[in-house]
Amino acid sequence: MTISDTIHRRLVEALSPIHLEVIDESHLHAGHSGARPEGETHFRVVAVSSVFDGQSRIGRQRQVYALLNDLLEGPVHALSLALSSPEDS
Repeated sequence: MTISDTIHRRLVEALSPIHLEVIDESHLHAGHSGARPEGETHFRVVAVSSVFDGQSRIGRQRQVYALLNDLLEGPVHALSLALSSPEDS
């Protein structure tokens, strides 16, 4: 299972998102600090979930970071988050 697949699976299980994109942006950072030749180091996550209803932006980010903490301490160097709830629209 790829790191991207792992991120996707964990977020689906925990957030039951209405919309979820896990985008590997590692190719944009080739040669930069933290980049590995095999990739899967830099990700952007776009998620819409009712789990985020009433939460602050920081609260949403903390929740996602907690779900992915072991990956952030290991193979994932950077994670960009765009998190919203359906009521934000």
